[in-house]
Amino acid sequence: MKLTAIAAVAALGVAVSGCASVIKGSHQFVAVISPPVSGAACTLYNTEGSYTVTTPNAVKVGRTKNDLTVICRKDGYRDSTKIVESHFNGATAGNVLIGGVIGITVDAATGADNSYPETIEVPMTPTGDASAAPVAAPAPAAASAPSS
Repeated sequence: MKLTAIAAVAALGVAVSGCASVIKGSHQFVAVISPPVSGAACTLYNTEGSYTVTTPNAVKVGRTKNDLTVICRKDGYRDSTKIVESHFNGATAGNVLIGGVIGITVDAATGADNSYPETIEVPMTPTGDASAAPVAAPAPAAASAPSS
């Protein structure tokens, strides 16, 4: 009886060892950049939580099948928002052969079967951007004196 229980636990350990939650984990680091400037204060959030980072830098975020929203702010620049899609993570495919239903279930529950891009670019636009300023009308020509 004891030997059967030990064998079952060992078999379960081998089966789950190939799943993405073990290989990739339920969190990942993403780098955030805000061209053309640095020093933007960015907040990232998804269903797993809220995270803050000052660009350029990386932050650890929870993996989930849901999108990641990134909002960056910096004095002298317009607030910039970017929605980053979560993508299916290939490490989960190994579960069909190795981890089976248990591994797939664990990955889905932890979000490990999804990933975000390694680098997220959130472009910033200066508030005094010339392209956003209205075009001034030309000044009226000075009146000339009538000729005699």
